[in-house]
Amino acid sequence: MPFLPSSRLTNLGIFLATVVAMLFALWLQHYQHLEPCPLCIFQRVAMISIGIIALLAFLHGPASKLGRRVYAGLTLLAALGGIAVAGRHVWLQHLPPDDVPACGPGLDYWMDTFPLRDVVMKVFKGSGECAKVDWTFLGMALPSWVLLAFLGFAAVAVWQWLRRD
Repeated sequence: MPFLPSSRLTNLGIFLATVVAMLFALWLQHYQHLEPCPLCIFQRVAMISIGIIALLAFLHGPASKLGRRVYAGLTLLAALGGIAVAGRHVWLQHLPPDDVPACGPGLDYWMDTFPLRDVVMKVFKGSGECAKVDWTFLGMALPSWVLLAFLGFAAVAVWQWLRRD
């Protein structure tokens, strides 16, 4: 029988993966001078949420199946939120240039001016800055890699939900 890590170790792995992802994002921002667009910031929120949930699950280490499923469900919800945001970002980057929305004011201005609900709606509409491709690896832009990461976290969360210990 192949080695299957415990639920607790799996959550530690998820947490460490989110830490690496956030460190990479911060490296790109501070050392490569790639400023995050509003959709990038929302993707970071989803990534940090997954990391916090996984850290709590690791520290708590629930013995019951219900407890493990609660953490897996919360991880899945955060991952699905990340999939929605990253998917929208990828879609914007693949629009023809004529269909790309115009660049708008920054997220800071929106947060100071509009209620949170309106800010979220404006972010999901996207802007020209979100459609710009600043960085690629193996032919894929950063939002595509982040989307793959969120899909991976969602798959692991489903596995955590279904697994038998």
